[in-house]
Amino acid sequence: MTERVPDPHRYRIPPHLERLCDDAAIFPPGNAPLDVALAAHVDGSWSAYRRFLGPFIVSVDRLDELEPLTADLPPHSLWFAVTVPTPEALGDALSRSLAMPAIRLAGAEVALAADTTPRHLPRHLAGALVEAGVSSTEIYVEVPRDDRRDDVLDALADSEFDAKFRTGGMRADLYPGEEELADAILGAVRRHLPFKATAGLHHAIRNTDAENGFEQHGFLNLFLAVDAARQGVDSEENGLRDQLVATLADRDRDAVAERVAALEPSRAMAVRASFTSFGCCGVREPLDELTALGLIDPPGAS
Repeated sequence: MTERVPDPHRYRIPPHLERLCDDAAIFPPGNAPLDVALAAHVDGSWSAYRRFLGPFIVSVDRLDELEPLTADLPPHSLWFAVTVPTPEALGDALSRSLAMPAIRLAGAEVALAADTTPRHLPRHLAGALVEAGVSSTEIYVEVPRDDRRDDVLDALADSEFDAKFRTGGMRADLYPGEEELADAILGAVRRHLPFKATAGLHHAIRNTDAENGFEQHGFLNLFLAVDAARQGVDSEENGLRDQLVATLADRDRDAVAERVAALEPSRAMAVRASFTSFGCCGVREPLDELTALGLIDPPGAS
């Protein structure tokens, strides 16, 4: 048998970490100029860690700016998702995105207005897909952090659409506490509803931001919390919520990394059936942290 020689120019990404990090470089706090963010995303050096990255994400209000920047890209070469402020804006946003030859549509992320009726949500989203001539794509609906959460989750669970949880932002109050995030995870897992996370997951491990003092969730803590939820919901294990809260609060870098590394491959992949990805404005930072924690092999590793 021929010994497999590592590619000296590429990170070796394990299957359960593939496409984990969506490229949200233009969003806060990174706020990269769109032309700079796009150039970095399609630059040749990106291929070194391309298996770690999800789509390039752009808000609908930047599509006119994006169009000329993609003019020289090969057809269907830009894996792309668009964010829209309401379900009513989705159809037009998808149509405008697909009008760019370079776009390979990964999906969309949809926020909800305060007066959106959850039970009508799937019908509105399905109508938007028909309007845009899209047979299927990944649509993530941002779940409100209020008393509508369960109704929205119920509506999505009975549909082809998935959930999105906001895990941070530019103010401390935009970060859900461990209890709130644990409840959101359990709500999705109990309904067999996939979800992605967005904002605030700048680091692998739970931390206090040195610049602003915000309490930030770690994406590996979230990974392990989803695993615990999947393992415990069928048996309605006593203390499951407390277990998730403790996992989300764990700041022991080595212990968290060891727990992730110890997961059986099939069990780790099962986590990704629930936790599909997270958006980050600086995709190299999580990659470098995973490498430092020994969960990803850097280029040239034997």
